[in-house]
Amino acid sequence: MKIGLTYTGFEHKHKNYVNWLKCSDNHRDNDIEVIRLSVEENNADLLNDCDGLLLSGGVDSDPIFYNGSKEYPNKPEEGWNTKRDLFEMSLYKSAIEKNIPVLAVCRGMQLVNVLQGGTLTQDLGHLNTRHKAVEETDKEHGITIEKNSLLEDIVKVQTGKINSAHHQCIEELGDGLMINCIAEDGTIEGTEWKEKSGKPFLLCVQWHPERMYKFHLQDTPLSKNIRNRFIEEIKKSMFAK
Repeated sequence: MKIGLTYTGFEHKHKNYVNWLKCSDNHRDNDIEVIRLSVEENNADLLNDCDGLLLSGGVDSDPIFYNGSKEYPNKPEEGWNTKRDLFEMSLYKSAIEKNIPVLAVCRGMQLVNVLQGGTLTQDLGHLNTRHKAVEETDKEHGITIEKNSLLEDIVKVQTGKINSAHHQCIEELGDGLMINCIAEDGTIEGTEWKEKSGKPFLLCVQWHPERMYKFHLQDTPLSKNIRNRFIEEIKKSMFAK
């Protein structure tokens, strides 16, 4: 099994995803190969050999893609990586066309929403005290999960605690998507297909399940079950080919 993982731009963050994907019940799954997909290496063609795609977190998407302002609080000091946006947009579109399961995390979730025609709240303002990481220390807060959603089917709970490291969120929901969970303050924390029939697996979460171990929450269903279900969906997709 090969999983394409977009590169966050930081090696230690990339390793968190790799370790999370390859960790199964406290042992390393050597049957899973994680393929680094990065705009710097210009290797989008490697997705052709992949069985799943994980869109990782990272810098804000360029506002040009959702008619946003170039001036807003907490915008990236180094500017936007528009080339990365375009690179990952092509990966997402290709994955959907090829019926490859997709998991989108944080920035990845926001990028999917934009690609589906949605918009973003560019900064959460006073809500950053609950959602925005301080340097590399995540925040923690609760979520409520939508009944009868794919997410509920995966995690088997209606509420839970998650980590948080974002200052943007979904504003207008993209076409074809539904909200599957919200934070205590109403911030959208997850999305999925509204009509799932005939579409590949898609789960988008605003938190970082790959590094919930920092909160000693690696065994929470909001991390472990998501990883396991993603792997299961990839296997199902492989057998269906």
